Amino acid sequence: MPETTQRDGTGGLVLDGVSSGYGAVAIVKGVSLRVGPGEIVALLGKNGMGKTTLLKTILGLVALRAGSIAIDGRSVAGLSPARLVALGIGYAPQEQPLFQDLSIRDNLRLALASDRLLPEALDRVFGHFPFLKDRLAQRAGTLSGGEQKMLILARALMLRPRLLLIDEISEGLQPSVVDRIAAALTAERAASGTAMLIVEQNLGFALKVADRWAALKLGEIDDEGGIDGTARERILGHLSV
Repeated sequence: MPETTQRDGTGGLVLDGVSSGYGAVAIVKGVSLRVGPGEIVALLGKNGMGKTTLLKTILGLVALRAGSIAIDGRSVAGLSPARLVALGIGYAPQEQPLFQDLSIRDNLRLALASDRLLPEALDRVFGHFPFLKDRLAQRAGTLSGGEQKMLILARALMLRPRLLLIDEISEGLQPSVVDRIAAALTAERAASGTAMLIVEQNLGFALKVADRWAALKLGEIDDEGGIDGTARERILGHLSV
């Protein structure tokens, strides 16, 4: 069986002293963070703190300057984004990278290495987002903003990733859509043991889905903790202007 079809849900991510940036500008500075197997960690912080850059560094979209990145105990530094996807890393980016003129079905197909995997994968994402089932022929560009966000997440889930990186998925969405996405993430973790690193500014959403949180400030981990009685107040201090 091809490697891209094997998803045992045993994902785990370890960052040790990770630094990266653009040109001469350092954005991420010595970040150490762990996402255990089957764990959901929320990465929080104000805009411009380096959260998206960190996700792109993990994915190989931004070059690693220092430190190490390991997934399932294996160093993945220097691997191409395509290779990381083949190893079971899913990504739901903040920007909407949908093919607007393609159908919902074709957008979902693009996540798979072979059409023979399509029926089972579609059944799985229909369980999370039932509205997709009856609208597979509809062009992605005609969906509402919330529906497009759900399609982006559905595409990331098509291969049952062992590690899922999610960037501001709840941004601009109405509460009912945010609740549906939260339910999908917790259900996927329960069914597949998927580990997740979620970049967020929506505190309610983060507290609902995460096991732990970390705050990024000017490219460094400034604080972190579990989801307990002190979490909201501590996190608010990092999100306030």
